[in-house]
Amino acid sequence: MKDFYKADLAFIHDVGFAGFARNAAPGIFAILKHYKLTDGLVVDLGCGSGWWAKALTDAGYEVLGIDISAAMIRLARQRAPQAEFRVASLLQTDIPSCRAITSISECLNYLCDSRNHNRALVQLFRRIHQALLPGGVFIFDILEPGQFKAGSVTRGFTEGDGWAVLVEKREDEKTATLTRRIITFRNTGKLYRRDEEVHQVRLYQAKELAYELRGIGFQVKIMHRYGDYALPKPHSVLVARKPK
Repeated sequence: MKDFYKADLAFIHDVGFAGFARNAAPGIFAILKHYKLTDGLVVDLGCGSGWWAKALTDAGYEVLGIDISAAMIRLARQRAPQAEFRVASLLQTDIPSCRAITSISECLNYLCDSRNHNRALVQLFRRIHQALLPGGVFIFDILEPGQFKAGSVTRGFTEGDGWAVLVEKREDEKTATLTRRIITFRNTGKLYRRDEEVHQVRLYQAKELAYELRGIGFQVKIMHRYGDYALPKPHSVLVARKPK
């Protein structure tokens, strides 16, 4: 847990890679409105630096944000002071009774917690079903297999004001996992500080997760966009509703 989104990577993600949450927000609000969920408590699992939490509180919702990264939670508390935040693993933390639960930007794929496996994910789905009020929804997106050609390695570089990040990605078809090696550089005055993290994510099939969710009692839709914001392939959005 201590090696996942430490201070420098959390800062870089916040200033350079928050576009996903901002672009997805209008489409998620449209889903909530469709199900007449226009107020009450929304629990955001993997809340990151609080961009979505801020949008929710601005719209009049109550918000509980949960993230395993203490550095992300510090940023979130500054951005959305009206929300409540908690440093915890989403696989272990208590989820209160609520109108909606969200998990944006592939948070459920991450293997930052050693307890994250298929069975643990289904157990999380059961806890979410219990926490949601009748008519409530669980909205999340996932990465699926086929992100890259099997056995290939991709490398990318992004820079901003006082920072740079290099990312190497490799997908293992046999284990259905994607490994990201992330090297960050952040200006500290006259010098740049270097740090490195290795993130692994498990790649899930949306149809298989939908099957598990329906077995628990959810009504499930699979989409590939949040409103007008189309997700890159192969990603999927799942909207799981607890019937009234």
